[in-house]
Amino acid sequence: MTARLYRPAQPGTPATADGPLSGRRRPGGGPAAKPFWRRLGPWLYLAPLLAFIGVFKVWPTIWGVYLSFFHVRPYLGNQYVGSANYSKLFSDPDLRTAVVHTLIDAVFAVSGSIFVGFWLAVLLQGPARHVRILRTAVFLPTVIAMVAAAELWTTLLYPSQYGSVNTLLGKVGLGPEPFFSSPHSALASVILMQIWKNAPYDMVIFVAGLASIDREMYEACHIDGANWWQRLRFVTLPALRPITTIVLVLGVIRGLRVFTDIWVSTNGGPAGSSESVVTYLYRQFSENNDTGYAAAIGTVLLVVTMVLTCLMLLWRRRGDT
Repeated sequence: MTARLYRPAQPGTPATADGPLSGRRRPGGGPAAKPFWRRLGPWLYLAPLLAFIGVFKVWPTIWGVYLSFFHVRPYLGNQYVGSANYSKLFSDPDLRTAVVHTLIDAVFAVSGSIFVGFWLAVLLQGPARHVRILRTAVFLPTVIAMVAAAELWTTLLYPSQYGSVNTLLGKVGLGPEPFFSSPHSALASVILMQIWKNAPYDMVIFVAGLASIDREMYEACHIDGANWWQRLRFVTLPALRPITTIVLVLGVIRGLRVFTDIWVSTNGGPAGSSESVVTYLYRQFSENNDTGYAAAIGTVLLVVTMVLTCLMLLWRRRGDT
């Protein structure tokens, strides 16, 4: 019987009775590549989701861009019109009014929800049980469907003395307010509803950001004699800058494509005072049967949203460097 010789292993290499273990290596000396089926495995798990996104997100977007160059005529064949839909888009006064309303809504609703969400996070941060219960209660508006929330607010702000809010105002001697039924207050009422709906979502993101701040920074500031406002200004706000950028990006995207809030509560009225870009787009498609023009509006809105998102992410990257 031949004796099995022991060969000492090289430093840092595990050894066996027959010598050091040597893994499979590529011809160039690197580690062996994974088999194809192992590399394909994660993509198979993602395939249903990717197929869903492709069918219901990517393909409709591509098809919408394609239709923006046509005058869509069902059952008669689409007529190619080139950039005529885009020329009409930039000369449409009603669309310009809708753009102004959308920008006003985005600025005030997003800034309001970020402001309220941040202070809610400051007040409700911490691991205490009662704080977690309060956070859960405050977060409830976010999980309500926007249609249900809009119907709820439409009922609460019913423009007569029998509305819930107007009844309370009557108790303190204030007359009934029109809220959604007045051109002067419809958009402001929608913005207030959006802040109520979206601020808890921003709160949760800010709570996660506050939990990631090193507590030793606060202790050092306390030792140096910094008060509460100085700790907030020089520690909390700079540390939350990446989180604030994320919340701002999500808010801008949400603000530019606002639809359900306005459509359910005011239907873009009264007299077009709360018309947004997306409600105007939908009106062109459903009421005027101008699918090509609606697709052109959607394409421009997509481009503007992507550009603004990239600019804000670039601003965040420059701030981090």
